[in-house]
Amino acid sequence: MKEKFKLAGLEMKYFIPVVLVLTAAVALGKLPKGMLGAFPIMIAIGAILDYIGNKTPIVKDYLGGGPIVIIFVSAALVYYNIIPANETKIIKDFMTTQSFLDFYIAALIVGSIMGMNRKLLIKAAMGYLPVIIGGVTVSILLTGVIGAISGYGFVNAVFYIAIPIMGGGMGAGAVPLSQIFGQALNKQPTELLAVMVPAVALGNALAIVAAGLLDKLGKRFPSLTGNGKLLKTQDAEMTEERKHTPLQYEELGMGLLIATSFFIFGNTLSKFIPIHAYALMIISVAIAKIFGLVNEYYEECCAKWFNFIMKNFTSALLVGIGVAYTSLKEVIEAFSPIYLLLVAATVIGAIIGTAIVGHLIGFYVIEGSITAGLCMANMGGTGDVAVMSAAHRMELMPFSQISSRIGGAFMLLLTSLLINIFV
Repeated sequence: MKEKFKLAGLEMKYFIPVVLVLTAAVALGKLPKGMLGAFPIMIAIGAILDYIGNKTPIVKDYLGGGPIVIIFVSAALVYYNIIPANETKIIKDFMTTQSFLDFYIAALIVGSIMGMNRKLLIKAAMGYLPVIIGGVTVSILLTGVIGAISGYGFVNAVFYIAIPIMGGGMGAGAVPLSQIFGQALNKQPTELLAVMVPAVALGNALAIVAAGLLDKLGKRFPSLTGNGKLLKTQDAEMTEERKHTPLQYEELGMGLLIATSFFIFGNTLSKFIPIHAYALMIISVAIAKIFGLVNEYYEECCAKWFNFIMKNFTSALLVGIGVAYTSLKEVIEAFSPIYLLLVAATVIGAIIGTAIVGHLIGFYVIEGSITAGLCMANMGGTGDVAVMSAAHRMELMPFSQISSRIGGAFMLLLTSLLINIFV
C-alpha cells in the first residue's frame, strides 16, 4: 500500500486545515505571541520549504537541500514583507529573547555528548585544536594573498574579512572584534561592524552551501568520509553501539531537565569565567561524560531528548534562523566580485587547512573540514545548526560547537596579538 503524502508528519487532510487556520490568524493579526504562535507557523513553513528544497534538482544534490532553502527563503519572506512585521517580531522574539535557539542547542549538545562513546570523545577532542589552527592559518593566508593581488589589501582582507568570518559569529565574534579593532585603529566599532557584518553573513551563507557540497563529495568519493564518524581509527570499543531501551515518555522530561540545567550551569559559570556559556556548557558536559558522573540511564534520557528535539524542531529552528539572523539585505549589498572572492577564499582556506591537518591527525577529511573548518567560518550557534543540517551530520554537533565557541575565543586572542603586529 502506497504511503500517504505527509508534511510535518500530517496527512494533507490535516495539514491543509492547519495552514488555513494559521493564514487566517496572520491575516487578522491574531497570531498569539510567544511559543504558542511561533511554534506552529515555524513548523508549517519549515515543513513546506524542507520538502521543496529536498525535491528541487541541483539544490537537493549540491546546495544542501531543505536546510538552505528554509533559511534563505525564510529570509526572503521577511525581506519582501511577505511575513508581516507583527509575525516577524513574534518569531524573532521567540528565537532571541525567549531563547528557543539556546533551548535547542542545549538539547543537542548535552544529548549528543551524553550519547557518544566515552573513548571516542576523549581521543577526538585531543586532536581538535591543531585542526582548527590549521584551518585558521590557511584561511587567513589565502585571503590575505588574494586581497593583496586584487588590490583590496592584505591587511584589510585579513582583518575585515577573514578574521570576522572565522571569529565565531556575531555576538561572540564580530561585535568583540569591532571593539578590539576600534581601540587599536581609533575608529567607532559601529563603523567597523558595517564592514564586518556582510562578510560574516556571506561567509555563513557560503559555509552552508559548502557543507552541502562536501556531503555530496563524500558520496562521490567514499574514502574521504566516515559518514558521520570523525576519526579514521575507531576500534571496536569506540564504535560499539549502546543498546537503547524503548522510549518512556517521562524520559523526555528527564532529558529536558538535565539539558537545561547544564545550560544554566554554563551560563552561571560565564559570570565568573570570561568564556562563552556554550563553551563552558560543552566543557562541563564533557567532564561529566568522561568521568562517568551521570548514570548511563540518565545519559540515555538526554540522548532520547536530543533525538526528539532534532527530529521534530530542526526545520522550525531553521525558519527562525532565516527570519531572525539572516539579513538578505546585507548579503545583497555586499555582493561584489572581489568581496565575494575574498569571502570564498576564507571559507575555502578553512576547508583546505582543516582537511590537511585533520588528515595528518587521523580525522576523516569531510567530517574534519565540516566541523573544524566550516563551523569556524559560519555564524556561531545558528550557523552550526544550518551547516550540520545541510551536511546531514547533526550527530557531530558537539564538535561544531567546539569550533564556534572555543575556536571563536581563540580567534579573539589571536586578533589581539596580530593587530599589535600589523597596526
